[in-house]
Amino acid sequence: MVERAAEIGFLLLLVVGIPVMSWLTSLDPQLRTIPRSALYVSAALSEWLFAALGAAAVKVAGLNAAAIGLRAMSLRDLAIWTALPVAVAAAGLGVLLVLERWNWWPEESDLVRLLMPMTRAEKLWALAVVAPTAALVEEFLYRGYLFTMVQRFLHPAVWAWGLSSVAFGLAHYYQRPAGMVRAALLGALLAWPLVRTGNLYPSMTAHFLIDAAAFGWLGPRLLKTPQAENGG
Repeated sequence: MVERAAEIGFLLLLVVGIPVMSWLTSLDPQLRTIPRSALYVSAALSEWLFAALGAAAVKVAGLNAAAIGLRAMSLRDLAIWTALPVAVAAAGLGVLLVLERWNWWPEESDLVRLLMPMTRAEKLWALAVVAPTAALVEEFLYRGYLFTMVQRFLHPAVWAWGLSSVAFGLAHYYQRPAGMVRAALLGALLAWPLVRTGNLYPSMTAHFLIDAAAFGWLGPRLLKTPQAENGG
């Protein structure tokens, strides 16, 4: 009974709690005054706290590493199943560049602008702290734990695929509707290797590469402002 309550509680945290926290975060004016490096560290620590709770939830649910996709995989298969979602994401990034050039892309929220590194030091922080944390923790929580738990109750896997992707999108509430849709689509894309192979490592690797490209190149390019260009 206690175990089932813990499982349901953590699922509600992922599906409802984190989106609510994301919404509350978007309303906090103090975030606009925090240096990016401190914001990156704070975000990473929060995610690792959720990861610790997720590890406890995995144990309570009686799951092992293999059950949530953490299983051995050849380097060849890892490379193939990482390259496929990265290639699709790269095509999507190309579309974003076209939309941005024609001013057809919705304006990003100020928090997205705040998260995008504009200096070399900030890019190093983002690439060394934020991107690997997001890749490991978010894939473990949403494509590993949430996907697996939903699939226990709903079949076929398409339900787990869809619900975990929607929850991932809602977790990015601070990015406004366009950002939530983008995150949900990315979540669906990153779930593809897991659905086909049962392995979480390609999703983690692809997530890191996509975030690294966003932080290191595309995001600053799309969100560049006169202030940023002048080193602000």
